[in-house]
Amino acid sequence: MLEEKALVQDTLSGSTVQHIRDMMEIAKARKLQPHFLQSFFLEAFKLLGGTARAREKKRFEIKHVPAVIRDRDRIIGRQAPILTKYERITFHKDAVQSDSMSEAELITPGHPLLGSTVDLILEKHRSLLKQGAVLIDEADGDETRVLLCLEHAINDMRNDRYNNPLVASRRMQFVEINSEYQIMQSGYAPYHDYRPATDEEMDKIKPILDEAWINSAIEEKAMEYAISELVPQHVDEVQPQRNRRVEKTKEQVRNRLIKEISHWDHRAEELRLEEQAGKRNAKINSQQLRRRVEDLQERLKKREEELERERVLSPQTPVIRGAALIIPAKVIEESSGEEPEEAAESEPEFGGVDKETIERIAMEAVMEKERALGNEPVDVARQNRGWDIESRDRNTGELHLIEVKGRSAAQTTITVTKNEILKALNNPDHFILAVVRVHSATEWKGPFYIKQPFTSEPDWHSTSVNYSLQSLIDMA
Repeated sequence: MLEEKALVQDTLSGSTVQHIRDMMEIAKARKLQPHFLQSFFLEAFKLLGGTARAREKKRFEIKHVPAVIRDRDRIIGRQAPILTKYERITFHKDAVQSDSMSEAELITPGHPLLGSTVDLILEKHRSLLKQGAVLIDEADGDETRVLLCLEHAINDMRNDRYNNPLVASRRMQFVEINSEYQIMQSGYAPYHDYRPATDEEMDKIKPILDEAWINSAIEEKAMEYAISELVPQHVDEVQPQRNRRVEKTKEQVRNRLIKEISHWDHRAEELRLEEQAGKRNAKINSQQLRRRVEDLQERLKKREEELERERVLSPQTPVIRGAALIIPAKVIEESSGEEPEEAAESEPEFGGVDKETIERIAMEAVMEKERALGNEPVDVARQNRGWDIESRDRNTGELHLIEVKGRSAAQTTITVTKNEILKALNNPDHFILAVVRVHSATEWKGPFYIKQPFTSEPDWHSTSVNYSLQSLIDMA
């Protein structure tokens, strides 16, 4: 009965519940860190003429909110208005309450102060996103590519109070295109792992900026890929959910209104017969009840039409919101005639085993270990999620997010990207750093599993952090 009647699916199958749990764990790992919001807001607020002064730990005071921000809120705001000043604001939940001070305003996505600030910054500088940037990839690799940010929306056939189409789903996706016009999805917020190019590096890469493939069909290729691959995936995810909700809503609406129509139709017929017999009701007559029945029938018709409009989804054309040229640091060194630092050390560093082999051995070792534990591992390294393996625990059913690092016996440090650190901090209970020490193509030690390997957020300007290999293994 619950499964049949419920508009919101509180009753779910075991597999559906497990799938939702998995999606929640992945979403938790991808959430936006408070320090990103804080860094953005403080800089943007200053650009708009405001000042937020640091007070207690993680708390700030705003003595005056610029008029331009308050005016924008009057145009776009749908919640409580922006105040002229804030005694305390914070971006961290644990800093909202204070023993000695009043409660701080928590600034998160959806807060009108942040929303108006974002809207003004986009209005002033949106063109810079499309103009693009040059970012440097410090990771190993020698392939220059273009990173594109695509926004895609799906509307239904309804309109809001301003007569604009209602958005059923909207998402941002990132793709990278190389010089051969091969396209791959680059995961969630890939730019966290890159850094801006310095003036010196810009001088070295000027010849790369003039390469023909960069200035030709990049946007066209990206749009073709988005329309053929990304849009259908998006629709396939949204349509079944929308169909289920519309069908259940229609069923409940029909049951309720048809019962009401039947009741008043029956009552109108009774009154008509009484009126023919000379018995008149001073408060209501059969004609009034007939009009009520007709109103209910019209209401049912309009509601069903509205639900059908809600069912019909209309995918919009993807829009390219931003772009960046991604150049590996190795390419810059080669273009300047400098010998890469790792070239001379490659033999002793990896002990005669190339890096690709070390990474492959590490992945195989962790996959084998997970299977031996009875778990169900899946290799997701190519999907750029911020971890390499998703493994379901056989005992708890939970999803473990495993980042694999293979290192030779001669290496003493591990380099972890900012994205990987943030994923670990966001979901400490399910993220695992797995280290494998490779001595040769046939001999290795590990994997060593380190839970909660990181304790602090990386610096805003850093793209990766080096950790002591032995210190991490001691925690395993």
